[in-house]
Amino acid sequence: MGGSIVVVQKKVILFISGTRADYGKLKPLIRGVKQTSSLECKVFVTGMHTLARYGYTVNEFEKDGLSEHIHVFMNQIYGEPMDLVLSNTVAGLSRYVHEVTPDMIVVHGDRVEALSGAIVGSLNNILVAHIEGGEISGTIDETIRHSITKLAHLHFVANNQSAQRLVQMGELKDSIYVIGSPDIDIMLSEDLPSIEEAKQRYDVPFDKYGIFMFHPVTTELSSLREQIKEICLGIDESGRQFIAIYPNNDPGCDIILEAYKTLQKSSRFRFFPSLRFEFFLTFLKNADFIIGNSSSGIHEAPVYGIPTIDIGSRQNGRTSLPSVLNTPPQRTAIIGAIHKAINMKESEIASSFQFGDGKSTERFLSVLLGKHVWERSRQKQFQDLFLRKEDGYL
Repeated sequence: MGGSIVVVQKKVILFISGTRADYGKLKPLIRGVKQTSSLECKVFVTGMHTLARYGYTVNEFEKDGLSEHIHVFMNQIYGEPMDLVLSNTVAGLSRYVHEVTPDMIVVHGDRVEALSGAIVGSLNNILVAHIEGGEISGTIDETIRHSITKLAHLHFVANNQSAQRLVQMGELKDSIYVIGSPDIDIMLSEDLPSIEEAKQRYDVPFDKYGIFMFHPVTTELSSLREQIKEICLGIDESGRQFIAIYPNNDPGCDIILEAYKTLQKSSRFRFFPSLRFEFFLTFLKNADFIIGNSSSGIHEAPVYGIPTIDIGSRQNGRTSLPSVLNTPPQRTAIIGAIHKAINMKESEIASSFQFGDGKSTERFLSVLLGKHVWERSRQKQFQDLFLRKEDGYL
């Protein structure tokens, strides 16, 4: 007589992706879950992915073989305020979650779509896993990131410094896992296209170039027009060639795109609404430097030993590497920083792995495949730090 067959229910893991950047981070984790027989992968695709102005990057998920795993939700029209985008996303995601009943919601970083995922998960007693919490910057993004931390049950952070910040915020140590930044898994893989393939695909004629990415800082909108004017003057007067990528769709992006119109007339600039992540990495790996205020200059560029010219306040406090030049949004300072970047010594731009070593997916899956994670209480606890009276805390 045969024994009864035990059917093990797959755990449903729902990823939230609202930007090209967070998909680059989540992609290796999504792929890992998809390839694991005891897990079922779903992806809620929203935000910038659904906007034609930014290349309708929903098609990137389809190219990656995820057509059967995605649910596309348009959470905004162009120019809609962030608070309304948040409420739209919560409403749409809540309905979808009640339909598919995930066991875990995975969010990344500091965008309103990630905050929506954390809100919906925590209010519906669904485990919320936050990728790359505990990092700091000089913008409203940091406030959103820390808000997600307080809603999330599990924290998958890039390094020990980020883990320590979460402990300072009252998170339990056994809820924090140091796995590194997942995009480094892709960066160090052997599957990236060659620079010849990348240049042919995107019709880039340059052999020597910098990468330019500048996003609006929503708390500095009053000075944004002057900032981007100075930045454009500086990079134009440098006389160098640039691959430039459109800003995030935050308030102020229209001001930046308007300033780009003059540069777009020059043959020294190639502008793109978006680049497929693997091709972007190839361009970055072969660039002379990256300039702007994108986190790519902090997380990714140092892995390849590429100098970064970090302009303004958006990435304040995230790194102190010698390859990262912190520069004010002023024409002459930018020209000087470009000159310094292209003349850096090899010792100043040696590859750095402070945000990961390419094994994030392996570590992430080892947690999901254990029993402990699924037994975690959905009721969070605040962990007090031991504060001494003699230090003036009590």
